[in-house]
Amino acid sequence: MVFKYNLKTAFSGLRTNKSRSLLTILGIVIGITAIIMVMSIGQGAKDLILNQIKGLGSRTIIVEPGREPQGPSDISAIFSDSLKEREFEALKNKSNVPGIAEVSPIVLVTGGTTVTYEGETVQATTIGASDLMARIMDMYPEEGIFFSEEEIKSQASVAVIGAEVKKKLFGSSEALGQKIKIKNRNFKIVGILPRKGQTSIFNVDEMIAIPYTTAQRYLTGTNYYNEFIAQAESEESVPRVVEDIKITLRSLHNITDPEKDDFHVTTQEDIASRVSVITGTLTLLLVSVATISLVVGGIGIMNIMLVSVTERTREIGLRKAIGATEKNILTQFLFEAVTLTLVGGIVGIIAGAFFSFLVALVLSKTVSPDWSFAFPVSAALIGFAVSGFVGVAFGLYPAKKAASKNPIDALRYE
Repeated sequence: MVFKYNLKTAFSGLRTNKSRSLLTILGIVIGITAIIMVMSIGQGAKDLILNQIKGLGSRTIIVEPGREPQGPSDISAIFSDSLKEREFEALKNKSNVPGIAEVSPIVLVTGGTTVTYEGETVQATTIGASDLMARIMDMYPEEGIFFSEEEIKSQASVAVIGAEVKKKLFGSSEALGQKIKIKNRNFKIVGILPRKGQTSIFNVDEMIAIPYTTAQRYLTGTNYYNEFIAQAESEESVPRVVEDIKITLRSLHNITDPEKDDFHVTTQEDIASRVSVITGTLTLLLVSVATISLVVGGIGIMNIMLVSVTERTREIGLRKAIGATEKNILTQFLFEAVTLTLVGGIVGIIAGAFFSFLVALVLSKTVSPDWSFAFPVSAALIGFAVSGFVGVAFGLYPAKKAASKNPIDALRYE
């Protein structure tokens, strides 16, 4: 009965001062909405990236030069030439890595590549690759073919271009068989990729793939590779293959201490784990920032409750005069503060879900069609719990002040 009475009294107070109640809970609504949106969008981004990573296949292994970077400033870990033809041949050798199915080098043409065709110019990401990368990333041309192993061996000047590159250079004209110029060298277009968008590595639509041997000889002038991409024979053999790759490369480089490795090996599981940690940390940081508005909203509720206590001084005195205890008064005013914040929390959860859905819809049109709406139930539970905590934390002082009033002085208050 007491609970029902306190609830009825609290809602009666809300209805009496509708405008004031609305403005009071606005800070709570904004804070909870922000928390819901941050967690929802963060989960959507995490799901998108993880799905793209999983799309590379659970058997995929990446070998990169240099020790694993310990941070953005760890330049020495990035610029390394420890992966060359010798390492490539050693990893292809089944006696060294029995469980490996295929391995292929990747050459990145850095610095932004300018591509021209009859006066039209476009900036594109140029990658020296092989058919293995095409198969792993499902980059089969919708027109033409991917370059063959023979063209890789002969260092042929052929290219497979992304959909956006084709659109910018050729428009609606035929591109297959035409020649584009990259760094003053002509490349014949043998394939055009379907529109795929951003992957976990790069934007396929703005990419040009050429044989890695051609990239080395004519575009980069280097004798080393930027990474190796490999596939294990089975998902179960991935850990063994990773270990064999490490043993092989350490033997070639005369490394006895793993801490001094001049290469690092990652699997899709490793990448997914790192992505989860990074997105989780960023989401937590943004949620922490969003909680500032909850503190502001809590201070607003405290001020309004103090005003309410002052306005209802005679009511407090009358209730005490007819037998209400300090506990009754404290419970009533604390209940009103918590009711205010919980109503704000519920409105914030609904608003957060609505705006998160709208943002996800926009991002699915602008960023990636694979972006999906995600509404973590934990976000709603956290929002509801936090709003209740704010009500208790910031409503306690006004409630205590109301409960401690002297009934005689309260009845004399004008």
